Amino acid sequence: MANVTKQKVPTIQAPKGMHDILPGDQELWAKVRKTAKDIADYYNFLRIDTPLLERSDLFERSIGFQTDIVEKQMFTIKTKGKEELVLRPEATAPVARAFIEHSLGQTLGLPLKLYYEGAMFRYEQPQAGRYRQFHQLGFEIISGDDDPILDAQIILVFFRFLEGLKIKDVTVGINSIGCKNCRPGYRRELQAFYRGRRGELCEDCKRRLDTNPLRLLDCKVPGCQPVKENAPIAVDHLCNACRSHFRTLLEYVEELGLPYRLDHRLVRGLDYYTKTVFEISGDGGIALGGGGRYDYLIELLGGKNSPAVGWAAGLDRIVEFMKAKGIAAASRLKPKPSLIYIGELAKKKSLKLVEELRRAGLEITEMLGRESLNAQLRNADKIHSPYALILGQKEVFEESIIVRDMKSGVQETVPLAKLVEVIKKRLK
Repeated sequence: MANVTKQKVPTIQAPKGMHDILPGDQELWAKVRKTAKDIADYYNFLRIDTPLLERSDLFERSIGFQTDIVEKQMFTIKTKGKEELVLRPEATAPVARAFIEHSLGQTLGLPLKLYYEGAMFRYEQPQAGRYRQFHQLGFEIISGDDDPILDAQIILVFFRFLEGLKIKDVTVGINSIGCKNCRPGYRRELQAFYRGRRGELCEDCKRRLDTNPLRLLDCKVPGCQPVKENAPIAVDHLCNACRSHFRTLLEYVEELGLPYRLDHRLVRGLDYYTKTVFEISGDGGIALGGGGRYDYLIELLGGKNSPAVGWAAGLDRIVEFMKAKGIAAASRLKPKPSLIYIGELAKKKSLKLVEELRRAGLEITEMLGRESLNAQLRNADKIHSPYALILGQKEVFEESIIVRDMKSGVQETVPLAKLVEVIKKRLK
């Protein structure tokens, strides 16, 4: 008989740019999410969740046709009904859509403080801390005016969030990119400056020169940096209202004692931003998130004029930053005693016993599905169980159980009726 070679079944990996959050990282993620909720509760932000899928025109109208997100980063889905939907690439526009659709300004009042946390999707080249599916946290304040005190508070909230995570030595970079009255003049001067140096620009910058000139200041290509350093700066072209707004904001930031620096090259990649833009960086200049003011977005989407300001941060990047800095989450889980069974009769009894112990308020770990006593004990040792609760056929008949100290190996037999009392006393 001819030998039959068994073919190896190929494994399946996560799609490019998608990643798993494994059990070993879950406590750190839980810490980040809890810190966000605690900050939101203190500063009176209400949670909002928007759909993963939105209509494509929501982002085309709000973010802008000429942005990288709309041009090449959106995951598009066409339904059977010929409707074009996209996996949300960011959440500010969906929050603005929900604000208009549900008349939240009328029902909840202004200023309205909202926050969200969830998955976003952008089709881009994956890199450290940046994925095609990523998790984003955002805080938004939708108000009836553009008072710079709200800009200061939204920056403070971001700063306090990072502080709550024990992330130190952060710096706030701040700039103003003007409003619809003064920005057109700055755009023209920026274009005139760059057109004289077109030959020194990368291909993306050559394209942005005519379509989205402010993004020229956001280019990270090394060859474009010398040109960018000599480019005109936005604050020199602000109208009186924007100049006053920016000056007052800086006064508030100084009053709060926040570490900041003026960053004249700072812009945001989305068209809806006006006036204030900011970015918070950690040690080493690593950007942890940013935001700014978007006074025209809600009106652009069909709502009433409602100036707003907010920020967003990629949680994947923040978690990676914390791990790199050795910032660990304090374990929320105390080691639990492990219930171990020997034989079929004890196995049948153990499932019910787990529920009886739960109702009695005793937290335990069970080893269901493992038949070997040694294997169960090894597992109990791996999870640092302080005690092993060993149930065999003899113990079932006698309605007792063996309690073994996993450190000393000393064990005793106790009645099942007294197990909860004995274990709780030992765990104190």
